[in-house]
Amino acid sequence: MGDSVQGDGALTYGTYLALEELLTLQRPVSSPAHADELLFIVVHQASELWFKVILHELDRLIDALAAADPATALAGLGRLNALVRIVADQLSALETLPPQRFAEFRGYLGTSSGSQSEQFRAIEAASGLRDPHFLRVLEEHGPLPAVVARALARPALQTLFEGLVAAHGLTLDAVYREGGDAHTPVFLLAEGLLEYEQGFARWRFLHVQLVERIIGPATGGTGGTLGARYLQRTIGQRFFPDLWAVRTRLYAGTPSTPGPT
Repeated sequence: MGDSVQGDGALTYGTYLALEELLTLQRPVSSPAHADELLFIVVHQASELWFKVILHELDRLIDALAAADPATALAGLGRLNALVRIVADQLSALETLPPQRFAEFRGYLGTSSGSQSEQFRAIEAASGLRDPHFLRVLEEHGPLPAVVARALARPALQTLFEGLVAAHGLTLDAVYREGGDAHTPVFLLAEGLLEYEQGFARWRFLHVQLVERIIGPATGGTGGTLGARYLQRTIGQRFFPDLWAVRTRLYAGTPSTPGPT
């Protein structure tokens, strides 16, 4: 707490949260300051704060998976999925920003772009994006930030999960073919990871819709990016392809059941 304690040393709500400093960090650049720019700043700053917590929880999840501890991993994954929902849901605040009003201050944003978020790139890397296209995108922004390099240096979630499954003497097919009853923690963990991926995909989809709603589907993004066209390409990215593939194998080996007549 250190520097946040003031006066007689009594810790208050304001000093604990460093509110005096925090509430001065929203600094509109438009001149005169546009009425909607405060909202724009706060949503993005709040996202970065949530990204910080998500990375913290991803670290804990990675440690639990590496220790082959499905119960601890499952508990942490529940919180992680809640955080992803929060980040996605807060985009609704920006849906109240009409395109003509954003256009009034967009020119002041310069080269800034959401694609420059180091924490978001670290979340993608930690979650499992390692494909050549993703790595090329990282290289386009110069030397890897430390937070991204650290995420890339650790095993991806799918690799760790597969190790946990093997450590319990199982295969992914067995986890699903046995209905999850015999291996409930591992089965629930598999489904929780899939929920995480779906939540992330939902965030991507809502982000694309928001960008198209405000600047249109063909307009380039801020900072010279491709805008919605690039974001559209990311919707189909998968962190856990094996969790999708097992479903195909499951039903490929299951006789079809006739429906009711």
